[in-house]
Amino acid sequence: MMVEVRASDDNVSVELLQTFKQAVAEDLEMLALLHQEEPDREILEALRNYNFPHYMGLKLVTQEGIRAIDLMSRVVKSFPESFDDDLLDELAADYADIYLNHNLQASPLESVWLDEEHLTCQESMFQVRAWYELYGLMAEDWRIRPDDDLVLQLQFVSYLFSNPNSGEHLQDAARFMDEHLLRWLSDFSNRVASRSATPYFAGVALLTAAYCEELRDLLAVVIGQPRPSREEIEERMKPSAPKEEVSLSYMPGMGPAV
Repeated sequence: MMVEVRASDDNVSVELLQTFKQAVAEDLEMLALLHQEEPDREILEALRNYNFPHYMGLKLVTQEGIRAIDLMSRVVKSFPESFDDDLLDELAADYADIYLNHNLQASPLESVWLDEEHLTCQESMFQVRAWYELYGLMAEDWRIRPDDDLVLQLQFVSYLFSNPNSGEHLQDAARFMDEHLLRWLSDFSNRVASRSATPYFAGVALLTAAYCEELRDLLAVVIGQPRPSREEIEERMKPSAPKEEVSLSYMPGMGPAV
């Protein structure tokens, strides 16, 4: 006698959660790669062959997400049959203006956006580094790519999603995105989109921002951790006020009293 085996609701939920986490981890790794280096023929061909960004695991449904998907899709569809040197040189120059020379004033470093003097390697970088150290991770060379670089932040969130300890790690992913990535990513992406020389990097920037915003909203549902307001985050991230020294006075037969 054949008996139909049905998974329990809990098992189904666990399986769906694992599928969701793996899809997001792979999406974030892909987005990190697109920011990490100038595109070569291999990357451009892969984007075209896989009908990027439509094959991404997380389907974006917000207006911003749909617009970003549409823009990036049109960019990929506009690729020529063969990628000549002129196209690659144009993309390489645009990449350098954004990520290397900072000619667009659109730094991929969190410190530049959050520091009052817009300097690199400030408090934000050390806060992000502390997150990495919590998981036994570190930037390969912070002098070349500081800890608060967009690529490393995307890779870190991807790492948290790929970890089997789902509950704690997803909560940390939400908190990290609240306290770091999402505080500046939209500003960076909008500036790249408005100043970049190629629609390619405009599409990559807007897609990344829309994806991360929508992912955080989805996390609020998945783990029941609502997004704090911008004001709440700014209050949370304020540096602690220095403690005032309090002199101690002593009375005979008693310990110190304030």
